[in-house]
Amino acid sequence: MKALPAILASLSLSGYASAAFESWTNKEGKSVELDLMKVTQADGQPQGEFKLRDGRTAILKASDLSEADAKRLAAWKPAAADTAATAAPAPAAEVASAFDKVLDGNLVSLSGKRLAAKKDFVKPTKYYLFYYTASWCGPCHKFTPSLVEFYNKNKPGNNEFELVLITSDSSDDAMESYAGEFKMPWPQLKLSRTEKFKKEFKYPGGGIPNLVLTDTEGKLIKGSYEGQTYVGPTVVMNHLGTLLKK
Repeated sequence: MKALPAILASLSLSGYASAAFESWTNKEGKSVELDLMKVTQADGQPQGEFKLRDGRTAILKASDLSEADAKRLAAWKPAAADTAATAAPAPAAEVASAFDKVLDGNLVSLSGKRLAAKKDFVKPTKYYLFYYTASWCGPCHKFTPSLVEFYNKNKPGNNEFELVLITSDSSDDAMESYAGEFKMPWPQLKLSRTEKFKKEFKYPGGGIPNLVLTDTEGKLIKGSYEGQTYVGPTVVMNHLGTLLKK
């Protein structure tokens, strides 16, 4: 069974069109037509078994794919005849949360190089992770790459949690530039709604970077501040990682 990244690197799309085949793109932007036969879970993420036109098979994990195709892999369902044996777990029913009135319709995320309205937001079933940060914050620049890595590793196919950025920037342009520089994969609350959020949900700490982990009812689980003591965002990130393994 050949590794799919190598296949994607070597094949072109020409001559591979078929009703059963669709285009799949890896993180480097290379695409090929493949037939997805089944989806399983491996290393905490979805992985697909694909068939090529010449009969070979290959395995591709969500982390190998572009963001859009990683989501497509996680949401894939087999034909009705195969559903009982191979279907991915059905998505959990949407959970109402304490944050709905503030977040609903007020989230943006990167689309290319621009921030645009996030229309495909799926509410988490267990946890919200709020990231208080800003483009002008030096310590935030040091921590953000670790958070991006954590999110990209744990989020694909996982609806137990969602991260929402709460900015301390003063302009949409600054938010957009910051998100683009670090290729932030998560949604952000619109600038016009951040003050309302901060007033309604008063979590510990006034400095940034600040991570706050809550349940869907808004109850604090872990924060970067313990009382007046700043323990930092890494502690919160690692705590969520532990919860997700249970």
